[in-house]
Amino acid sequence: MTRVLAVVGTRPEAIKMAPVVLRLSAEPGFETIVCATAQHRDLLDSALALFGIRPDLDLDLMRPDQTPSSVAAGVLQAFDPILADVAPDVVLVQGDTTTVMAAALACFHRRIAVGHVEAGLRTGDLRNPFPEEMNRRVTDLVAGHHFAPTPRSAAALEREGADRARIHVTGNTVVDALQWLSGRMPAGEEADGRELVLVTSHRRESFGEPMRRSFRAIARLARRFPGTRFVFPVHPNPNVLEAAAIFDGIGNVELHPPVDYSRLVGWMRSARLILTDSGGIQEEAPTFGKPTLVLRETTERPEGVEAGVARLVGTDEERIFAEAERLLTDPDAWTAMARKANPYGDGRAAERIVAILAGRPTEPFSPGA
Repeated sequence: MTRVLAVVGTRPEAIKMAPVVLRLSAEPGFETIVCATAQHRDLLDSALALFGIRPDLDLDLMRPDQTPSSVAAGVLQAFDPILADVAPDVVLVQGDTTTVMAAALACFHRRIAVGHVEAGLRTGDLRNPFPEEMNRRVTDLVAGHHFAPTPRSAAALEREGADRARIHVTGNTVVDALQWLSGRMPAGEEADGRELVLVTSHRRESFGEPMRRSFRAIARLARRFPGTRFVFPVHPNPNVLEAAAIFDGIGNVELHPPVDYSRLVGWMRSARLILTDSGGIQEEAPTFGKPTLVLRETTERPEGVEAGVARLVGTDEERIFAEAERLLTDPDAWTAMARKANPYGDGRAAERIVAILAGRPTEPFSPGA
C-alpha cells in the first residue's frame, strides 16, 4: 500500500489537487491523506467542499496580516511532526505558494519524496511573480517527481538539470477540475442580456501604482461601455481593497466579496472578455473560448499567448484601455481570440499522475493532439 499525503493551502491548490485526490481515492493500492495548511482559510474550505473533499489533517495556520515568512515558518514548524507521524511514501504539492515551498523543504529535511503537480513553470525573473517564482524553483529543486503541465515546462526543468526520467508531461489538472465541475453546473449566468467583463487582480508585485493604473483603465472602460457589466470579485488583501476605491460611483462596476469557485466559473463562462493577473484564470479561460488580457509584465504561462487566446498587456493604463476597447468593439479581433482550444490540458492530467505513481505506462499530454 502506497501512502500519499496531499498538501493544500489555498483555493487554487485545492482546485488543482482535487482531481488527483479523487482519482487516487478510487485507485487500489493507495492510501490517500489530505492535509490543509489553511494558508487561506475560507477560500480553501469552500473549494475543497465543492469537490466533496474533507481534510484529514488541518494545520489552521492563517493569521491576520500574515507575511510569506510567517506562513513559511508556520508550515515548517507544524508540518514536520505530521511527516513524522504519517510517514508518507510520497507527498504531493501543487503549484507555487509558500505552503508548497515550505512543505517541500520539510520533506527534503526528512528525505521524503515530493511530487510537484504543475512543475516547471518559469518567468526567469525572481521578482515576477513574487514570491511564486522562487517558491516553484525551490520546490522543483527538491522534488523527486516533476508533473509538468506542458512540454514547455518540461523543457525548463531539463535546462535546469532535472532528471529526465523524473519529468512527466501530464497536462494541467485545472482542466480536469473544470470538466468535472462544468458537468455538474447549471447553464450559467446570462448577465441580464448585457455583456459581462470579468476582472480579477491580486498579484503582490502589482500592489500600489501598477494596480491603480490597471484599475484606472478599467474605470475608463466602464464609462466607455455603460451597458456592460464589469464584475470584480475583490481579493481581501488591503492593498487590493484600497486600490478598488477607484471604482467608487461607477454603477456598472460590481465589486463582490470573494466568491466560491463555481460562481467564478459561471462568470467565466458568461464573460465576453476577461482582464486578470491570475495564473489560474489564464489556464481556465481557453476552455470556454474567452479572450483574456493578462495584467502582468511577464507570465509563466506563455502557451496561451502563443496560441493567441491570451494577450500580455502589463499594467499600462493606455494599453489596457486600447486593447480591451478593441476587443469589445471589433468582432473580428474578438473572434480571432475566442477559440475553445486549451493549450494547457485535455482533462486527463490526474489520470496520468496516478498512473505514474502506480508505475503504469502512460502517454504524455501533447497540446493539439
